[in-house]
Amino acid sequence: MTEIEDLRSLVEVVESGSFNRAATRLGVSKSIVSRRIARLEADLGVRLLRRTTRGVSPTEAGLEFKARSERILAELEEAREAIAQQENGVAGRLRLSVPLSFGVHHMGPVVADLARQHPRLEMDISYSDRIVDLIGEGFDAAVRIGRLRDSSLVARRIAPIRTILVASPDYLDRRGRPKTPGDLVAHDCLIYTGRAGADWHFRAGSRRISVRPGGRMRADSGDAIVQWALEGLGIAEVPTFIVAHHIDSGRLVPLLTDYALPEHGLYVVRPPGAYVPRKVRVLIDTLLAHFSEPSWDSCMMKSLSASRKG
Repeated sequence: MTEIEDLRSLVEVVESGSFNRAATRLGVSKSIVSRRIARLEADLGVRLLRRTTRGVSPTEAGLEFKARSERILAELEEAREAIAQQENGVAGRLRLSVPLSFGVHHMGPVVADLARQHPRLEMDISYSDRIVDLIGEGFDAAVRIGRLRDSSLVARRIAPIRTILVASPDYLDRRGRPKTPGDLVAHDCLIYTGRAGADWHFRAGSRRISVRPGGRMRADSGDAIVQWALEGLGIAEVPTFIVAHHIDSGRLVPLLTDYALPEHGLYVVRPPGAYVPRKVRVLIDTLLAHFSEPSWDSCMMKSLSASRKG
């Protein structure tokens, strides 16, 4: 008789294209996955997978059975969640990917709220700026910042993400304060390498200005860039969520506040499909509760107000 774990194994093998990867995602041995697939094929009397030296691919029957298996598994998960909600909130395991700096600085209270409100919810969170493959690596969702690439993933915008130019008072005393974006070419700039494109982009009314920053300090870590700015090593373009407290304390000074920098977004992305697991829904609700009006942008509002008065 076909068992639920047999269906789950088939889905994982087809999605990952490998018995080894499927076994890792399921937390069992490769031999167990192989036995489950063999049992399915014997029960159905058809070949579901083609095995080659390059990997594993589904037959036509395998694709059809995988699609129906996914519906069965989704309905089972929905039924479990409905019962768990009646008993004691959300249950199960939430596997989530979050950006490194944002995760370290701001996800702690979100995770704590989820843990307190849903004591039966397990959380496995990856802190990295790497763009993970949600489906291939078995993630339920990811928090992402920036402009999203076209994909089949479903995205929900949570909050705006704004950037700001900053430098330490010590650096400005030594090197002077830039008055226009063009002045940056004469300054030491701290360059974040974890994004596409090397230019810094500004807007003044309808006019757009691009500057290629120069400097000897580069890093793929926003936190490292901020630390260098605090040490007086140069001018940095960084998101407000990572420097707001340094601006409020006076350790970093906003620059060129009359020129707008690009605005990005904070998103939750999830695999495609009409069914949204309740654990992902409560994640989205909790993020909206924390970040729909982000407190870290207050530093920018204060800077804009001060520059206009000046």
